[in-house]
Amino acid sequence: MSLGTILLILLILMLIGAVPAWPHSKSWGYGPTGGLGLVVIIIVILLLMGRI
Repeated sequence: MSLGTILLILLILMLIGAVPAWPHSKSWGYGPTGGLGLVVIIIVILLLMGRI
């Protein structure tokens, strides 16, 4: 596996963990999900451009 693939898998797992439906994150709101979503989008763009 390449470093980019490992990063993408880790970021997706973090995104799932920050979904406000989970009991530990209900009080967080949508902030962490939006922030992690932005990071995932940036990583995907960098992967498609071949920078990672």
